[in-house]
Amino acid sequence: MKTLATAEDKAEIVRRLGTIGPASERQWGKMTVGEMICHLSDAFRVAMSEKDAKPVSNMFTRSVMKWFALHGTMTWPQGVSTVPECEAGKGGTPPAELERDLRELGELLERFVARPRTFAFADHAIFGKMSDAEWLRWGYLHMDHHLRQFGA
Repeated sequence: MKTLATAEDKAEIVRRLGTIGPASERQWGKMTVGEMICHLSDAFRVAMSEKDAKPVSNMFTRSVMKWFALHGTMTWPQGVSTVPECEAGKGGTPPAELERDLRELGELLERFVARPRTFAFADHAIFGKMSDAEWLRWGYLHMDHHLRQFGA
């Protein structure tokens, strides 16, 4: 299973992120490419306890949904809602300048995977408590989902 814990999988994500630009077109959903980049950045900020997100988890999302999302073999489905704090047009960070936003996302990604950690992982707003390994798996899957959304 792919994870940001391995150098090869992280390098794949960084390479794919490098293909994103102003001409990137979404394959599904409503976000613009700039909103997607800011959404990924906000999600890392929440994970690293730098931005608050109101918990919306329940027993189902903390157990069954979390297990399938992190350990299942299918790709994440399109159209699943996020928490308002990471959603474009609601509580999410609005895009500024794409190149700057991409650089910032790259810096957040580096801090997210760095060892030793300079932060404590927060509880996931939907999945609840997660181990380091689960967070790094989530990070890969979340970025993969949105990079596929824009053909990368």
